[in-house]
Amino acid sequence: MSDRKATLTLDGKEFDLPVMKPVLGPDVLDIRKLYGQADVFTFDPGFTSTAACESAITYIDGDLGELLYRGYPIEQLAEKSSHLETCFLLMYGELPTAAQLADFNTRVTRHTMVHEQMMNFFRGFRRDAHPMATMVGVVGAMSAFYHDSLDITDAWHREVASIRMIAKLPTIAAMAYKYSVGQPFVYPKNSLSYAGNFLHMCFSVPAEEYVVSPILEKAMDRIMMLHADHEQNASTSTVRLAGSSGANPFACIAAGIACLWGPAHGGANQACLEMLKEIGSVDRIPEFIAKAKDKNSGFRLMGFGHRVYKNFDPRAKVMKESADEVLELLGVHNNPLLQVAKELERIALEDEYFVSKKLYPNVDFYSGIILEAMGFPTSMFTPIFAISRTVGWISQWKEMISDPTGKIGRPRQLYVGPTKRDYTDLRSR
Repeated sequence: MSDRKATLTLDGKEFDLPVMKPVLGPDVLDIRKLYGQADVFTFDPGFTSTAACESAITYIDGDLGELLYRGYPIEQLAEKSSHLETCFLLMYGELPTAAQLADFNTRVTRHTMVHEQMMNFFRGFRRDAHPMATMVGVVGAMSAFYHDSLDITDAWHREVASIRMIAKLPTIAAMAYKYSVGQPFVYPKNSLSYAGNFLHMCFSVPAEEYVVSPILEKAMDRIMMLHADHEQNASTSTVRLAGSSGANPFACIAAGIACLWGPAHGGANQACLEMLKEIGSVDRIPEFIAKAKDKNSGFRLMGFGHRVYKNFDPRAKVMKESADEVLELLGVHNNPLLQVAKELERIALEDEYFVSKKLYPNVDFYSGIILEAMGFPTSMFTPIFAISRTVGWISQWKEMISDPTGKIGRPRQLYVGPTKRDYTDLRSR
């Protein structure tokens, strides 16, 4: 808290609003006592100008195109770190020592299997169920199997639940995928890395040996790392809001998965690939570019620009490197969809219209290309996002639980309905 204050004048009365000073970012007006003192609320649809919590986990500067995990630039982590090391950083606040990282890797690896009876949950879904629907149900049902980690007031319970979710979400997502394509579930292997294990569970079959490509493994690890956390986005806010009621951690993460499913949030890379399929071939690109430039067409290119980042998405540069490596490994010459993507990327980076409006390819554009090239159907894009974001949700949830000033979330409203009126008997209406 700084010594500065803002003064609100209302009906001739003045009310002082303390000014809070963050470590990074704009100052914040403290309006916690405004209703009690002045009998007024603030109106902020979407909470775009409201800080709902204090957090020390992630910071975004949209003007500079900067994303920091616990103060570390995402570019440095993507170059030098791994997803599990980043998980440790987000959860505990500091980079681990070699011994701490080895212990963390071991704990996650040994929790990757799910309770065998959970297999029955999958068989209750239709074969054509969206994997996200399956994940919402199965993750929520984890509270029925892991009773020894439901007490949110117990630090060890919170720790065990956190490790379980980081470890088991890839297994659950892979099982949802296998179920949707009619293949047998593949158990995790402790000898593989976190990302490599997920690829193995998705693409191996009992009939033959599957060897994880190091390039695809590295690309998947980067996708997970780059999506691990992103400040107080819709799904993170959902997890915090659910958690503020005292709900168990598995229910909170299931709520986050449900929110992430929305096309305006986690479904962006799926929407991008569906747009590429709509374009279909390189020779149709000029037609869609013209539509994108026409304000009256109602069409916009998915996977370009970003609501938060005003200049560039720092994750996109890293993801582009992985996309280039994956496409070089797998080849794009016979894949019309990926040919369309590469040509759209070239145009967006060179065309004055896109450059001037800062409609650069974002992280969703490149991650969609990578996942498509790997062989994932678009229905699996958002589940992979959910795996990646799990550690962010957990870190934010744990931070919220340990906040002594925390209270149950209860947004107010600007009521615009009828005033008080008397009930009219049915015969008189």
